[in-house]
Amino acid sequence: MQIPFSSSTSSSLGIEWELQLVDQQSRELRGEATAILDELRAKIGERDAAKAKHELFESTVEVITGVCGSVGEATADLAGTVSVLRDLAERRGVGLMCSGTHPISDYAGQRITDDNRYSRLVNQMQWLARRLLIFGVHVHVGVRSPDKAMPIVNALMAHIPHFLALSASSPFWLGGDTGLASSRSQVFASLPTAGLPYPLEDWPRFESFMETLITSGTIETIREVWWDIRPHPNFGTVELRICDGLPTLMEVGAVAALAQCLVDRMNTQIDRGYRLPTPQRWLVQENKWRAARYGLDAQILIDGRGEVRSVRDDLVDLVEDLLPVAHRLGCAEQLNDVLVILATGASYTRQRAAARQTDGDLTRVVDTLLAEMNTGRPVVDR
Repeated sequence: MQIPFSSSTSSSLGIEWELQLVDQQSRELRGEATAILDELRAKIGERDAAKAKHELFESTVEVITGVCGSVGEATADLAGTVSVLRDLAERRGVGLMCSGTHPISDYAGQRITDDNRYSRLVNQMQWLARRLLIFGVHVHVGVRSPDKAMPIVNALMAHIPHFLALSASSPFWLGGDTGLASSRSQVFASLPTAGLPYPLEDWPRFESFMETLITSGTIETIREVWWDIRPHPNFGTVELRICDGLPTLMEVGAVAALAQCLVDRMNTQIDRGYRLPTPQRWLVQENKWRAARYGLDAQILIDGRGEVRSVRDDLVDLVEDLLPVAHRLGCAEQLNDVLVILATGASYTRQRAAARQTDGDLTRVVDTLLAEMNTGRPVVDR
């Protein structure tokens, strides 16, 4: 089986942002996606409206950038689409927000989008699919050839805990505190073709593995492989899917800058003949769990001998190390926003602080998330 790879301009960027549609009175999710997207097409035309689309549930709209050259261009693209969507939603008494899970809404009451793809998914996965009331941010970074795709995917596995800890925003599930920083990552990993990627050495091995999955009936298309990091042949990118939904445009820009800088540096290293390291899968699995449980307070393993280090300290060093790359790519300001998140706290800590202000009333958390989406910056309750 041959899978064509549409090579991209090195380090080009695309972002997908899954937004929640929230009733402004009840603060529950509300299934208005079809109506809002129909109005969007009528307002701005079919071509531009393609930057917003359905997801599994009617209470979700995914906003998508075009192919961008910089983080600033990508966040501006997102902001433009969100602005139009916000106006259309507010006319219906609906607000926009984003976090890995909705703090209080139950998946059992949500309408599935009327689409054959989603019907097949629910029919095949049953309860596993019906409870996928989760929201994420996906970052695509362009690579020039399939020969680079799998080595970069493999090497990026070492940074899964960094992206997850930085974006963790799903402490609440069905109205209760899970005790985790990211419950979304654990819900999503229950799907048989989600979770950590398999470390496949090169593109022919990726093609062979996809052929096996399709021939065996495990998947119908390679779009049904939802790894935390995966190659995207149609776009010619490496796609990072590990991040929880991020409440603010600033945070989206920060993780996009981190992703773009890492992939750009790895691309350069390959060009210079350097063989990128592939971390041991068990170590990545343990570090992913630690980030999901403790967020930015995680102590992650840095080798196979059990030595650990704070993920916070690792992120500080990573930002400093990548700053020359960021200056060249024009995203130094956004990369430095990683340090702002470390200072203000990731979303899971801000959500819990909001809940404490009202003795556990999670509608206050929803209000905080709505406010953060509108201002584009974190709201910190102490």
